Amino acid sequence: MDNEIKTWLYDMLQSTIEIESYFENKEKRYDDFIKDRKLKRAVERNIEIIGEAINRILKKDSNFNITNARKIVDTRNRIIHGYDTVTDDFLWSIIINHIPQLRVELEEFFK
Repeated sequence: MDNEIKTWLYDMLQSTIEIESYFENKEKRYDDFIKDRKLKRAVERNIEIIGEAINRILKKDSNFNITNARKIVDTRNRIIHGYDTVTDDFLWSIIINHIPQLRVELEEFFK
């Protein structure tokens, strides 16, 4: 695998690990999440990193296969350019439904 792509995959993996670490030793609760502005911003930043890394990978190798790659890039663009349309529900859905699966997929690249 190309070294740049491997680096970007590693960055993505680290971002998924970081997002999940925000909820270690406590129950994932939406009510707690929406009250914590710093947590929401930290999640947004990691999603930006994930989206930018995928975008770079796809520019280097348009056939590279990551589940929902285009949607992840679109999400990154929405957070950056349409920040006022990003809702707590939207972020929470990503945290609950997509980050754990993406982490598993990324970990496979490093086995």
